[in-house]
Amino acid sequence: MNIGDQFPNFHANTTVGEIDFHAWIGESWAILFSHPADFTPVCTTELARTAKLVPEFKKRNVKLIALSCDSVESHNGWIKDIKSFGNLSGDFPFPIIDDEKRELAVKLNMLDKDEIGSKGLPLTCRAVFIIDGSKKLRASLLYPASSGRNFDEILRLVDSMQLTDFNKVATPVDWKKGDYCMVLPTVKNEEIPKLYPKGVEFVNVPSGKSYLRKTPCPE
Repeated sequence: MNIGDQFPNFHANTTVGEIDFHAWIGESWAILFSHPADFTPVCTTELARTAKLVPEFKKRNVKLIALSCDSVESHNGWIKDIKSFGNLSGDFPFPIIDDEKRELAVKLNMLDKDEIGSKGLPLTCRAVFIIDGSKKLRASLLYPASSGRNFDEILRLVDSMQLTDFNKVATPVDWKKGDYCMVLPTVKNEEIPKLYPKGVEFVNVPSGKSYLRKTPCPE
């Protein structure tokens, strides 16, 4: 899949029952993230951290759903360990997909050929798919099974995409919510007063070209 493609729909069994993926997303954004296997150390740390970040994702109208190539029964047992590790209470805040047959892992090209599990089959890599309310793929990240993800970065990426959807700005390196933004190269100088009421700073560079234009982050 390429960025901007319609994310494929699917039906799956999860820890909260059967779902139709597109219907489950509704008008929200969604993040589907895969895990090599249940009862593995890095995955446990990731799911515990993500569960703690659920309120932040909810503020951004983002639903979370995980996937692992194990059964719902296995997932439910694993959730007890995740909650213990993360000092979490109450119901687990997002579903985990049963992909024991690896059908979704194959369909979505999430297998890591270099990581072989105890059954002699490739494990799923640590894939992240960020999908918007129109069911389009907005971003994808692929990590090897050996490297845990940074979910603060994933939150930052969501902030950037949602900001730039409604404002003619781009976010620069290491941008965080509230930091200055860059004026899009397609914006003409005569459009600046109307589009950027907080002002624009032109950055001088040796080339003499005026393509580096900074503006305060839109509200």
